[in-house]
Amino acid sequence: MALPSAPDEPARGLDKLSYEIFSILESKFLFGYDDPPNLLLSTATFRDGCPRSLLPPAASDGRVRILSIDGGGHPADALLAAASLARLESSLSRLSGDPSARVADFFDVATGSGAGGVLAAMLFSRGPEGRPLHSAADAFHLLLSRSSRSSFVAARRGPLAWGRSQGSSETLRKLFGDATLRDTVKPLLVPCFDLTTGAPFLFSRADAVEGGSYDFQLREVCAATCAAGTAPMELRSVDGRTRIAAIGGGVAMGNPAAAAITHVLNNKREFPFADRMKDLMVLSLGSATAGGIGKEVNPRRGRSLPSQAKLVRIAGEGVDDVVDQAIAMSFGQNKASNYVRIQSNGLEVYDDDIRKTRDADKLLRLLEKQLSQKNVESFLFRGKKISEQTNAEKLDWFARELVKENQRRSNSQIPNVVLKEVATPRTSSAAATKKAPARTSVSC
Repeated sequence: MALPSAPDEPARGLDKLSYEIFSILESKFLFGYDDPPNLLLSTATFRDGCPRSLLPPAASDGRVRILSIDGGGHPADALLAAASLARLESSLSRLSGDPSARVADFFDVATGSGAGGVLAAMLFSRGPEGRPLHSAADAFHLLLSRSSRSSFVAARRGPLAWGRSQGSSETLRKLFGDATLRDTVKPLLVPCFDLTTGAPFLFSRADAVEGGSYDFQLREVCAATCAAGTAPMELRSVDGRTRIAAIGGGVAMGNPAAAAITHVLNNKREFPFADRMKDLMVLSLGSATAGGIGKEVNPRRGRSLPSQAKLVRIAGEGVDDVVDQAIAMSFGQNKASNYVRIQSNGLEVYDDDIRKTRDADKLLRLLEKQLSQKNVESFLFRGKKISEQTNAEKLDWFARELVKENQRRSNSQIPNVVLKEVATPRTSSAAATKKAPARTSVSC
């Protein structure tokens, strides 16, 4: 006797189940996710054509918001990111109706490498009354001024612009005082390469909250992620038990977005409902000079072979592009709604224009031009193509999505983010003396 055919609804559910299993395997392969949720099919019932055991609770209908910033050791490397965030913060303030809105209010995790790490630390360090110490406009103008100063242009001839010179060390001390990783308003991740262990090291607020052995001063963290050359940056944890011999984050992790995604998917204490890539929304900001760094095609100089330093940067850019492509692929059908990458296309702005310009107004015009460009998207082993939207249009769209997520959370009874709290957070000397900055907007 022929067996009765299965109902159409469960059959469609099995197709969705196959997609869920593929997504889990993909996340495991790319990011080490090793905790597939409740694959007990014998007890599963179907809802909307999908097993309930694979459906997250209603609280996880929202998304964890990740900010990732590329960067090298020079302040100019984070200029495009800083201009992008100044524009984003202005849009967030307007859309939310909150004149005091800050970037950190709308993200759950921030990560930055090199100068991008300094920028992330500025935006997420704790100021008076627990609010972010710096606005995106403050950070942008600081990087703009430091990038256009002759002292920093001269410092570029050496191995490092942030951290080693007396002037840059004083700048970092004024920015962060005695604040440590525990003194950030949201989770912060900053990479470096540790010569002591011969492996990448990720400074993390989540680890710092657990104990002093993983808590470091923010100014030293920023100097470490920008370190380069033959002499590593030596630093110790606040309790003196952990020693790091750091080479810059750009060497180990120029594009730290994948590290942040891994952190979220495996940190169930703080992000209990983030199980899959679709549970995330990621803004990844590239460096100001990418795309033209290794290619000496400036028509004013003609074509020549790249220098050794530029070859190193080409290698780093290639790794960053691979990370970008892997993340985009892992989002699958959710890429358009969950992942935005802002990157210069290198067609109109050249490496030397950014690094040798001492005129802040000219730098601002160059950055405005980059934000008005249509972004270049990488396709693994298939080159690059121009996207349909400009960088500015992508930022404006992402700002609207961030505001929608904040509104969803305000109407939800169960939080999808539960951050570790510090019992008695320290206040940096910089925060203690800094008054609330006046709101300024940057039109970029």
